[in-house]
Amino acid sequence: MSGGWLFGYIDALAALGVGAVLVCVTGRVDEPVRRTHRPSGAPMWLLPATGLYRLARRALPTPYAWDRASATNGLRGIRAGLAAVLRPVAPYLSTPPWALATVLRRERCFALLCQEYEEPRFDVCIAVGSILRLPVFATFQGGDRQRSGLERIVRRRALHAAAGLIVASSVEKERLRRRYQVPTGRIAQIFNPLDIDRWPLGDRAAARAQLGVSDSAKVVVWHGRVELYRKGLDVLVEAWELLGTAHPDDDLQLLLVGNGADAPKLRALLADRRLRGVRWVDSYLTDRSRIRPYLDAADVYAFPSRLEGFPVAPVEAMACGLPLVAADAAGVNDILALGEEHGGIVVRRGDAVTFAAALARLLQDQSLCRQLGVRARARAESAFSLSTVGSQLQGFLADGAVNKKCRTI
Repeated sequence: MSGGWLFGYIDALAALGVGAVLVCVTGRVDEPVRRTHRPSGAPMWLLPATGLYRLARRALPTPYAWDRASATNGLRGIRAGLAAVLRPVAPYLSTPPWALATVLRRERCFALLCQEYEEPRFDVCIAVGSILRLPVFATFQGGDRQRSGLERIVRRRALHAAAGLIVASSVEKERLRRRYQVPTGRIAQIFNPLDIDRWPLGDRAAARAQLGVSDSAKVVVWHGRVELYRKGLDVLVEAWELLGTAHPDDDLQLLLVGNGADAPKLRALLADRRLRGVRWVDSYLTDRSRIRPYLDAADVYAFPSRLEGFPVAPVEAMACGLPLVAADAAGVNDILALGEEHGGIVVRRGDAVTFAAALARLLQDQSLCRQLGVRARARAESAFSLSTVGSQLQGFLADGAVNKKCRTI
């Protein structure tokens, strides 16, 4: 288990001498277990869910269902009624407050950072922090809605009790201010970090030889989770069809790397369109060594997403020196704040015609393509490196702890 924003935070803070302790709640242990996360060297605690949560699970097959219909699906009579009653409460029961407090004391933590403030575990962490007089911070990684009326009641109070909230997207920062009236000083816009040293510029010729792609091919790549609408893959397929029609004599190659719930839909769409030059690696790859050849072999990175929290995939591509063509999903305008000056072309979401035109512009102008690739790498180095993000995190956590006047445990 490595990669992603969480381990990026750990690496960024470690680079500045700030230690981190991972805490996970899991059904695989019956008592607290302390281990070491090997890739980062960080202590890792596995905590069992509370006994009340385990009892609730017997009556509620899907405790994190988004609505009553999903929670009671397949249930009848008293069981359906009990599931409906437990649905808003069950997510609050999973996090064991006393076990968490014990870990925080034992590890002498000076702050608690929670993944996603739009989750019941954040509200529980706020309660634990209040008891221990420990500052609680939380991040935004895409969750922006509640499952129940109970959450809506509790969440506003919890957010105002937090020492600070960390968001990468300016859109989310504005949502917090507008919906919850969170003071600006409690919100820090800090990007998710990327270890740039682990994403060095690659050997294009070697990557193409490895994948069997010709030197003369014009190659576009995408990687991520296959969710047709959310990730805009239907738009990319349509744009690719338009591009192929407009440039019938070019050796165009589209590399798709990823798997997900909508893999059957994507497979059907590709079969229906019968597009040329499409190669799909139907696997969700997390190993950088397996992803790198596809990124290194490409000329342009395509990012057609409609919905995102703050995307990591385009930043990985930028670190590899690839220019972007990206839809204006949340976070994209922060990554490419200056557009082409930061290494990419931003287009309107859902617009396949404009997306295809932007791809064609870069693929037909290799000089511009290389120039934007250099800018993309520079942007990744300056805005997303461990040192940059680590300094921002350290400063915000320290300031929040002082402002809350909390003691170190």
